[in-house]
Amino acid sequence: MKALYKSGPHEGLELVDRPEPVTGPHEVKIRVETAGICGTDLHILAYDEAARSMIEAPLIPGHEFYGEVVEVGELATHVQLGDKVSGEGHVVCGMCRNCRAGRRQMCINTVSVGVQRDGAFAEYVVIPETNAWVHRDESITPELGAIFDPFGNAVHTALAYPLVGEDVLITGAGPIGLMAAEVVRHAGARKIVITDISAARLDLARSMGIDLAVDVSANRIREAQQEMGMVEGFDIGLEMSGHATALPEMIDNMNHGGKIAMLGLPSSSIDINWGKVVTHMLTLKGIYGREMYETWYAMSAMLGSNAQLRERISSIVTDRLPATEWEAGFEAARAGQGGKVILDWTVFN
Repeated sequence: MKALYKSGPHEGLELVDRPEPVTGPHEVKIRVETAGICGTDLHILAYDEAARSMIEAPLIPGHEFYGEVVEVGELATHVQLGDKVSGEGHVVCGMCRNCRAGRRQMCINTVSVGVQRDGAFAEYVVIPETNAWVHRDESITPELGAIFDPFGNAVHTALAYPLVGEDVLITGAGPIGLMAAEVVRHAGARKIVITDISAARLDLARSMGIDLAVDVSANRIREAQQEMGMVEGFDIGLEMSGHATALPEMIDNMNHGGKIAMLGLPSSSIDINWGKVVTHMLTLKGIYGREMYETWYAMSAMLGSNAQLRERISSIVTDRLPATEWEAGFEAARAGQGGKVILDWTVFN
């Protein structure tokens, strides 16, 4: 099969022929139709410090994908041939304390598809049957199916706290931040403000109808509060950027008792006003991945019941390229000026 392959501990990827993966007894083989490029994949391409800390080459990366089940292991009993599926990228042990208590997203032995095991930048990928999310709704397109993984991150973060009637601040208007904005609107938030420094991404946010998109390279969130007629600060904060200045400024603009969910991964230590966290009784919660599988049920229910939400989430995919043009796709993703970039693997079928 054709696959994007990292042959060793060095920069770069190669589109090469690799052996088709073997399906284990509890696994399913998926013919990949579409696969999204994630920030993790950019690290793997560059083989930077982050990549060196999490992967062992050789490896086929890619963990955001959609495709058709073409082979089912002899002990797999629920997923069927021909099912259209997305993949939960975290393969858990099932035996640690958290797994056995039903908290699989907190498994201490997690192995990630496309990071510690071969992934979906290929014609075929094999995953455990339990990791295959079957799409029963025909309205889920290959593009939308390919972004269920990052959409799950957005849903997990956005639904960390009750949202009805709340004013929400989202820092980072990348694809996941934009998805989160749509989720909080669906869940009943009152006002939604999103920040970034990319004019293109802020324009995309405005085109999606977000109440206010703020360029924090030129304006402050405090000014946004005044523009929105707010007098007490934001009730909910979603920190999606990982930027060193985002969390401190978010804290400065929260209402007493405000709640913050953090998905963005900082690249260095962040100095925040812990005195304000204490005296304003703020709650900070780290978010990683998706709840397995409550988030997946929530995603499917929301998209299946709300055509407008489905359309807006789909609009976050701004680039779809054939996998043969993967270098252009990675460059578009690295530039960070648009939405989600999808590679089409059906060009090899």
